[in-house]
Amino acid sequence: MDPVADFATDVRAGLGRAGQKELPAKYFYDAVGSALFDAISHLPEYGLTRADERLLRRNAGRIVERLPLPLDVAELGPGSGRKTRWLLRALVERQPTAYFPIEISRAALAACRRRFRRMRSLEVVGYQREFLDGVRKVAASRRGGRRLLVLFLGSTIGNFDRSEANEFLREIRACLAPGDALLLGTDLEKPVERLLAAYDDPQGVTAAFNRNVLARANRELGADFDVAAFEHMARYNEAERRIEMHLRASRTMTVRIPAAGLSIRLREGETIWTESSYKYAPDEPCRMALDAGFRSVGRWIDEEWGFSENLWLAA
Repeated sequence: MDPVADFATDVRAGLGRAGQKELPAKYFYDAVGSALFDAISHLPEYGLTRADERLLRRNAGRIVERLPLPLDVAELGPGSGRKTRWLLRALVERQPTAYFPIEISRAALAACRRRFRRMRSLEVVGYQREFLDGVRKVAASRRGGRRLLVLFLGSTIGNFDRSEANEFLREIRACLAPGDALLLGTDLEKPVERLLAAYDDPQGVTAAFNRNVLARANRELGADFDVAAFEHMARYNEAERRIEMHLRASRTMTVRIPAAGLSIRLREGETIWTESSYKYAPDEPCRMALDAGFRSVGRWIDEEWGFSENLWLAA
């Protein structure tokens, strides 16, 4: 895996296209972006991360009771692993556990390793890979007789278009054996005003997080984005039930990105679409499970924010 080459390829594909220009949300999470997202998770307007952690803290024991033991754990995009500690603690009380964090962010992977290096009865083996590549690697190297639990927490599944999310879940299922499990976090529908406040906080932290993807292109690809010339935008697409984040050019400009072999012209008011965050009805994950080849065996909902953890077994 060559992260810079992959970044350059995706920038060329997303910004070199005619029409709406895009950058994949996964490139938010370099060292700076990961730190900014951690700050976002503490903002009063952004209740998603706290809801996710509340559910795991309160229900870790119940979740583990529904899992086939012995098993090991692979996590997609764990960040620092702050939320995951509740589940891992509940697991290592019952059995020695191997934990495989899978991240494209080197900084996040290092932070996750540091968090768990002293947890007793836990072996940590990190992979800096794309999600599916990492799951395939872990599944192929499983120890005899042990099941695998895949964690996909937070609202990362919401960054996929709905059809892409369903296909991604089917691909995860294809990596697993019958009896393996997936714990999936989904952010639920809520009033638009509350959503917009969560993605466009008055302190400007989310705006800095959004603009950092351009600063990262400057640092890693030699681009010459004038980062201050882009306005952060968050809007709700009612038909698609998703928040969209964009960066809008405040003036007409030409941007050169040498490592991507690209030069682009942006008109005043033109946007770069950086993230979608789809929201779900409470019963939607159950239908998604069946479509992907899983059986839903547990669901826990945080009513304060509107978030669910969904436990599925591979059918």
